[in-house]
Amino acid sequence: MIHKAKSRKVVIACGGTGGHLFPGIAVAEQLRASGHQPLLLISQKSVDREASRKYGDLEFISIPAIAKPATFSLKMLPFLWKLWGAIRQCRAILSAREADAVIGMGGFTSLPPVYAGRKLGLKTFVHDSNALPGKANRLTARWCDQVFVGMKEAIAHFPSRSVVVTGTPVRKEMHVLPDRVESARRFGLDPARPIVVVMGGSQGARRLNALVAEAFDHFPAATQVLHVAGSSDEARVREAANGRAGYIVLGFCDDMASVYAIADLVLCRSGASSLTELAHVGLPSVLIPFPHAADDHQTKNAEVFADAGAAVLVQERELDGQKLAALVGGILQDPAKKQSMQVASRGLDVADAATRIASAIIHSL
Repeated sequence: MIHKAKSRKVVIACGGTGGHLFPGIAVAEQLRASGHQPLLLISQKSVDREASRKYGDLEFISIPAIAKPATFSLKMLPFLWKLWGAIRQCRAILSAREADAVIGMGGFTSLPPVYAGRKLGLKTFVHDSNALPGKANRLTARWCDQVFVGMKEAIAHFPSRSVVVTGTPVRKEMHVLPDRVESARRFGLDPARPIVVVMGGSQGARRLNALVAEAFDHFPAATQVLHVAGSSDEARVREAANGRAGYIVLGFCDDMASVYAIADLVLCRSGASSLTELAHVGLPSVLIPFPHAADDHQTKNAEVFADAGAAVLVQERELDGQKLAALVGGILQDPAKKQSMQVASRGLDVADAATRIASAIIHSL
């Protein structure tokens, strides 16, 4: 816990994706539990709106999300105009709030609040959860007193900045998972049989989703699948699953703690937020990086987990259904390998990441 006599007002810019939103919520929960007053700035996207509904005890304000076009694009002039408007809006929010500090949790939506905070003389911070930080965060870091990173591999990408390895925060509902038996029955699955969880995610998941549906018939006998396909691909995956017993398809799930509680193995992309949660709950995984991620950063994330022995890394172009099934069988049918992967996964967890970040902010004031 963070102890300081004066209650501080901290603005957390964390909109745009779950990978930015949920770590921001975790920091806000930690600050609030310690007597401080967090305000979360989120985007107007539906993913932010839907996810934030669960956290009625926290305060959210929506601001426009502005994606940066290519530098020499004709869209740059409208972008710069919108960016300046977003900075003015953020400056007004920070002034009205009488904020003490601003932290951006990543992505280009972090830049306007952090830049506005810097111009107002506030303490400013940015967090990057990837092994290879994004260009937006490297730019935002110019106006920050300190940079927080989820993986030590990111340090070298912020030269001449003060960088602290904090880990990436996870929401408090992940701290203690619910009962496996009750969770499995909630999804219509048998807790006594192996369960593979597939997280298609929202970015470029169609090929990954198709591979799993293709591989299912070759999985070890009695294996079940809980497939969170993403809302946009739910109908197609449900049709591909073709009503097969033990294959449950969801478009979206707002109770990932129950999902992790039943997982024996996870198949997913390698976004930093997902990997952080896998490490926190100690699950083995087969990681299939999104091949079109900026600077191929998902491969860099996956390499950290594969090198530690926590995951198997395989590129999408190398896979078909039978190859994927062989990877799954090689883990599920080898208890010693599965256990060693679980131990290695948990070894990558930074359990107190939210506390580290919140403490660093408060103690800087």
